[in-house]
Amino acid sequence: MNAPSMNRKIGIKTDTRPHAVVIGSGFGGLAAAIRLGAKGYRVTVVEKQMIPGGRAGVFKINGFTFDAGPTIVTAPFLFEELWTLCGKRMSDHIDLRALTPCYQIRFADGETFNTYSDEKQMLAEVGRLSPGDVAGYKRFITESRKCYEAGFERLTGRAFNRFSAMIRSLPDLIMRRADRSTYQSASKFVKNEKLRIALSFHPLFLGGNPFRANSIFTLISYLERRWGVHYAMGGTHSLVQGLADLIVGQGNIIRLNSEVAAIDIENGVAKGVTLKSGETIDADIVVSNADSAWTYKHLISSSHRKRWTDKRIDRGDYSMSLIVWYFGTNHRFEDIEHHTIMMGPRYKGLLTDIFDRKILAEDFSLYLHRPTKTDTGIAPPGCDAFYVLSPVPNLDGNVDWPTVSEPYRKKIEQFLDATIMPGLCDSIVASKVITPHYFHDELLSVKGAAFGLEPKISQIAYFKPHNTSEDIANLYLVGAGTHPGAGMPGVISSAKILEELVPDAKTLIRTSTRRTVNTL
Repeated sequence: MNAPSMNRKIGIKTDTRPHAVVIGSGFGGLAAAIRLGAKGYRVTVVEKQMIPGGRAGVFKINGFTFDAGPTIVTAPFLFEELWTLCGKRMSDHIDLRALTPCYQIRFADGETFNTYSDEKQMLAEVGRLSPGDVAGYKRFITESRKCYEAGFERLTGRAFNRFSAMIRSLPDLIMRRADRSTYQSASKFVKNEKLRIALSFHPLFLGGNPFRANSIFTLISYLERRWGVHYAMGGTHSLVQGLADLIVGQGNIIRLNSEVAAIDIENGVAKGVTLKSGETIDADIVVSNADSAWTYKHLISSSHRKRWTDKRIDRGDYSMSLIVWYFGTNHRFEDIEHHTIMMGPRYKGLLTDIFDRKILAEDFSLYLHRPTKTDTGIAPPGCDAFYVLSPVPNLDGNVDWPTVSEPYRKKIEQFLDATIMPGLCDSIVASKVITPHYFHDELLSVKGAAFGLEPKISQIAYFKPHNTSEDIANLYLVGAGTHPGAGMPGVISSAKILEELVPDAKTLIRTSTRRTVNTL
């Protein structure tokens, strides 16, 4: 699919279907558009960038292709459902490859721990690292399965627009000891500190602090066990392109280079959007896949907001941000796995610096992504493509990023060269860095938070922006900033929740007259 062609107008006809406008084309927005199209809506997706994807964008540099954001694909059945809604099979369009190992964790002393979806391999690895913890690990994975059943199967697909929904969920939260953190939960079952870290760090994938994110998030261990960790050949953006093709195939539109300036509201009802260009687009419903805090603070006048006031938005606790270095090398580093998590010399102390003190520490922990381990086609022959990600404070921290970003990147480069990638400094042929300002300025995320609101017990489910706006009728939210939260399974599931919230198009009482519209 040639993304810019999605703006092409090839015909004009009268279309009387109710119209839905989706703001943003991240995974949540794309999934929402597909589900709305399947419900009979005429859908227009408006995207600020020149390509679809939002955080799941792509950078092309000197013959290298770099996924800009998410790289770990779990719960592939959630994507398969979207192809099924369109009468197609995902496997005919997307080549998903299961990874073994799922990822490798490297500790500061050089010890490694590989994670696997295969039970026997995982038990053997636990036994190698800490023989005395094998029985405890078995109990942990049983608890992880129970958290998966409670958190993923029963809570993720449910709207929390009413407090009664939260009350109904309390037995699950109590039984799974949601008052404990993921680290505390892992520590209950295993004694080895490295194993505790390996079983508890997953909330960082969602912007959470493992010492605050509640124990329900241990479900990720079982999620990976049951469904595995996958890579989409061509990169994660191939999934974006596949979903965009489904939208166009439904007869709907993705408009690129179209930033929304405001959601238009009349008498407390969303009526469409106004673009930065001044163009207005009428709609029967509006779905925002933009950052939820940005949606309320910047796209909706304060006169229309009672719950999500500027003051409430500003005092929320937001996720950390990221500095990400994308780089290509002129030779291959064959010893590096597809996914590598490199733990620094501190764990809790570093997280405290990032989340609470909001300072840029001297040390760091890293996530190193080497997709060319699996897919050589995204780099020139004989070359490797990487990105390395470092969690850092969001823009509440007093960090002069224009000044420190290059020295920080250089420090990471030298560290990798001195540890697991000897010769790196002399082999770099493509390079790009993004900082928290990219998340704020380009992705329109409040405080440059990479994952929106921090996922802690006081900011989940009912206590975060609802999938149906509390203040404005016919306005819905999907994506990381609403329930169930960040991560590809979370944002895809947020779109699935729309099915219980948005009426079928044929039953919708239209408030607007028939329009003449441009369609693909």
